[in-house]
Amino acid sequence: MLSQPIWGMISDRFRSLKHTLVMLLLVSVGIGAALFQASDMILLGVLTGLMYFFFMPTDPLVESLNYQSAQRLNIPFGSIRMFGALGYAASSLVAGVAIEYYGQGSYFALFMLYGVLALLLCLKTPEAPAVSKRMQLTDMKLFLKDKRTIMFFSLILILAIPHRMNDIFIGVYIQELGGTVSQVGIAWTVMTLSEVVVFAVSHRLIREGKELAVIAWAAFFYALRFLLSSIMAAPIAVVGLQLLQSVSFVLFYAAAIQYLYRIIPPAWKATGQTLLATLLFGISGVVSSTLGGWLFDQVGGRNVYLIMALLAGGGMVYSWAIHVKMKDQKTQKTSL
Repeated sequence: MLSQPIWGMISDRFRSLKHTLVMLLLVSVGIGAALFQASDMILLGVLTGLMYFFFMPTDPLVESLNYQSAQRLNIPFGSIRMFGALGYAASSLVAGVAIEYYGQGSYFALFMLYGVLALLLCLKTPEAPAVSKRMQLTDMKLFLKDKRTIMFFSLILILAIPHRMNDIFIGVYIQELGGTVSQVGIAWTVMTLSEVVVFAVSHRLIREGKELAVIAWAAFFYALRFLLSSIMAAPIAVVGLQLLQSVSFVLFYAAAIQYLYRIIPPAWKATGQTLLATLLFGISGVVSSTLGGWLFDQVGGRNVYLIMALLAGGGMVYSWAIHVKMKDQKTQKTSL
């Protein structure tokens, strides 16, 4: 978790997302190649830790590059981000077929193929436009102390916990209801492909200044999705409900990034993106796996999904309250 903001700060310090990504990908491919060949448990542990340190930050840095590139080219962020969802779906399909025909030994070849392709594509990608003002630590301190930032990051954590719980336990829950491993795979395919459509049109749904209201709607769809999942008895129904990933996660994620880029100091964009990723996928993941696992053992999957629905409902109310408060403050400033 700490590696992500560290590399975000390095990227902002040298004002080069592309070169930071190239270096991280190059090191990650090398560590990954060594990891597949290692057999000693201590060495495996060290290499895995290094892999997480160098590879995990690439995701938020790519998102930052995507968003800044979209601004530079004056095109919707979602029209770029949708290819991430397509890539995930395609790579999962290719990996599944390769493993079925060639066994687990194909993992290494797939890793090297995707790693080298990513590295070559990154080398060809234009650099994100650098801001004229250099990063100042005082700007970041003011940003982190700002009430808007505190409320926004707390909202992200509240909604990220049930989101990550679903990511982690959807397979367990489907099988608890009597579903098959194949149905778990279908659920993930449904989630991934449903994201593509809404990412493509997300710019029509998220207007500047309305991001928190959109997040409130996303939270509503999260709450509905998890509530219905807790009620449904048929595993295939839970699989079908993953279609709501399109209007829950996509709206939540795209609106969160857009709002972050409105309030973050321009010289700290990459760092802000990595902080968001740390909350959305790091801290929330630790809380979700630990708390969710304990709750599954204590109260069962249905009640866990009911708790997730309540958390999402609380996030909806909180998001709308922040939106109304920010709107009132803006109105007061305008009247003055």
